[in-house]
Amino acid sequence: MHLTRMTVAVAATMMLTAAMAHAASVDEAAARALMKESDCFKCHSMTREKDGPSYKEISKKLKGKPNAEQELYKHLTTNPTVKVDGKEEKHKSLDTKDEAAIKNVVQFILAQ
Repeated sequence: MHLTRMTVAVAATMMLTAAMAHAASVDEAAARALMKESDCFKCHSMTREKDGPSYKEISKKLKGKPNAEQELYKHLTTNPTVKVDGKEEKHKSLDTKDEAAIKNVVQFILAQ
């Protein structure tokens, strides 16, 4: 029984360490710069709703979903139709084709 508790504790510590390392690997300045260049902050805020939901709300909605990264990546790169003030319009994609930069923005948003 003691060995099982210790194994669980070690596994939990390893998962926490991996999560912290992953969060530390996000380049916040680069993500914010690309988001600013792509006009993301025109419709979104970090913490409050504007024409679109806040990044904090987006992260909260996607947390725990196994496909959260893929869902957000697709949204940021495929110009999906969204509703703004009751009207449908195309969501602007990020102004880059750089996979690493896009994934960095995805991770940044999910970390909120």
